[in-house]
Amino acid sequence: MDISLILRAAGVGLIVSVVCQILNKSGRDEQAMLVSIAGVIIVLLMLIKELGSLISSIKNIFGL
Repeated sequence: MDISLILRAAGVGLIVSVVCQILNKSGRDEQAMLVSIAGVIIVLLMLIKELGSLISSIKNIFGL
């Protein structure tokens, strides 16, 4: 895992938090919640490859 993955996740988090704050201030709480859920899904999709390699490493360590 390199630093670029962490920086991309942080960038998505920063953008999502700004958009959520703007939507909350304008009274659109439902859209703010949907944006935050979409941000979590986007970050999880970015991490799927790394999570797969982590699980395969754990399987190799324990001989499964």
